[in-house]
Amino acid sequence: GTVLESQDKYEEAEAMHQRALKGYEKVFGPEHPDTLTSVNNLGMVLESQGKYEEAEAIHRRALEGYEKVLGPEHSDTLTSHPDTLTGVNNLGSVLESQGKYEEAEAMHRRALEGKEKVLGLEHSDTLTSVGNLGMVLEKQGNYEGAEAMYWRDLNGSEKVLGPE
Repeated sequence: GTVLESQDKYEEAEAMHQRALKGYEKVFGPEHPDTLTSVNNLGMVLESQGKYEEAEAIHRRALEGYEKVLGPEHSDTLTSHPDTLTGVNNLGSVLESQGKYEEAEAMHRRALEGKEKVLGLEHSDTLTSVGNLGMVLEKQGNYEGAEAMYWRDLNGSEKVLGPE
């Protein structure tokens, strides 16, 4: 499914992700981390096709499963699992695609806070979350907040990757 998706063959990719998900559910059960990764993959291809409501439901399922199985992100612990944070980020993206900016902002902030703790302030995944938060702030008209996020993303990326 992922290969088909990278070739922009979204309908075929969706069918493959559906098939894979059924297999994972049968072999591992609905809450196994591998099954949840398959759920997440299906959500991504649905979002790529503009099926935002379906994608939102799928991403919520993945996130709820990740939180149950791998642990939610708590401010006082380091129980965050990268897959849980990916689920938070993906849900934020699909909410943003639907114009649900306040909820999207909350998800992007949650993903950013978790990644800062788990991966560090300058990890590329953390900086991606910084940029994601900047975009949703901009869409809400919070240009100062967005600019601050964009500068943080740029400065961090230059520090990690170099200025070119």
